[in-house]
Amino acid sequence: MVKDIAEQKDKRAKLVGGSIAGHLVKQTTPAVVGVAAIMSVGVIDAYFIGQLGASELAAISFIFPVTTALQSLGVGVMVGINSVVSRALGEGDEERALARANLGLMLGLAAGIALGLLLFALRQPLFQLMQADADVLPLIDQYMRPYALGFVLMMTMMGANGVLRGQGAAKSNTAVLVTYSIVNWILDPLLITGAFGIEGFGVAGAAYATIGGWLVGIVMAFWLIQRHDLPLRPSAVRNCRIGVQLKALTRVAGPAAFTNSINPAGLAILTSLLATEGTAAVAGFGAGGRLQSFAVVPLLALSGSIGAIVGQNWGARQYDRSRRALVQAGLFCLAYGFAAAVLLYSLRGWFAELFSDEAQTLEATSAYLAISVWGYAGYGVLIVVNGALNAIDRASHALALSLARVLLVMVPIAWLARATWGTQAVYFAELAANLLGGLAAAAIAWWVLWKVPDDERAGDNRQA
Repeated sequence: MVKDIAEQKDKRAKLVGGSIAGHLVKQTTPAVVGVAAIMSVGVIDAYFIGQLGASELAAISFIFPVTTALQSLGVGVMVGINSVVSRALGEGDEERALARANLGLMLGLAAGIALGLLLFALRQPLFQLMQADADVLPLIDQYMRPYALGFVLMMTMMGANGVLRGQGAAKSNTAVLVTYSIVNWILDPLLITGAFGIEGFGVAGAAYATIGGWLVGIVMAFWLIQRHDLPLRPSAVRNCRIGVQLKALTRVAGPAAFTNSINPAGLAILTSLLATEGTAAVAGFGAGGRLQSFAVVPLLALSGSIGAIVGQNWGARQYDRSRRALVQAGLFCLAYGFAAAVLLYSLRGWFAELFSDEAQTLEATSAYLAISVWGYAGYGVLIVVNGALNAIDRASHALALSLARVLLVMVPIAWLARATWGTQAVYFAELAANLLGGLAAAAIAWWVLWKVPDDERAGDNRQA
């Protein structure tokens, strides 16, 4: 009987045995495809919107950090579900994992409705606060109206992906993201610039394409969930001590959502500082930021996949395996971050020409890439450590780390140095934040993961 229970636990918690490096590769490789697909949506949006003119490109540059911050809230919900589900599976409690999965889906739906309505109500004051020009504000509003009303779809899709990730179903998670992205790719040229006799909607077309992608992605996500170990079953939450499980979810999801949204919120502040330098500076920063988001795709994928690996092994009290996973992930961040920096720095002029042929915008994009790329390795370490901290229910540490990076480094440097360095102050501020953030993350990871709390040690001794 005991053997049967152990075998059942091993079946559900797929990541507590076998090669750590092998799990990292198997979980991250599909995730790279999924994250690349998502990031490519932003690049393709910028490409087609750039064909409409500099004002339209500037509008999408103001929108980019805001929508990224909002999507990060969805990532927070996904991370929270991933964390509590993976730890429950690692502990061998399938019933609790099922309840948490279904409760997480309900949480994502409710949060999406509330945040979407709030965004719709505050959309104009928000971009006025960001110093958007009067001629750009109407273009921004064309995008944000449908985006806000459809935001609940994104939150629901990300909640479903959290259920898949917590089970280690990396390929299914990727299938959802790729499906969403492909639909967006197809709809972008049709709805933005128009094709095949269909008149485009301009900037608003990009929002309509995104909503279409979310709809199809949700259908794919729920179909896949039903084919895995933790299906959609709302009745599972009835006798699960909802208050306790909801507290476990929100204890991770809340801080994780804010942690993930802090960086784009910081970028929104940097964008508002650049607005005083003119439309070209904003457009160049936005184009460079989208290229950067695509360049760090493997790092983002790794930060997502590390959660299930660390979470399941931490739940199974195999602490050494969790630590080894984080060390190996960190070494990859350093190697890949440097290689990506060299590539973008060397080809920065060519990349800039993909988005605009206006001299000032090209110059701004190239200048941004020349400086910011050297912080990729530090940024990778930061987000991977945050993923691990979230997985072991230390989301408050990740939140504090991200807040300090933006509020104590990024924003003060940009604010204080812009009078002397101009636009380059913003680029150096981001570089400093990534490098110092990476160092601080490594220090916190050592302190938290290599110092197992006394109560967990005592729990091991009692079990023995």
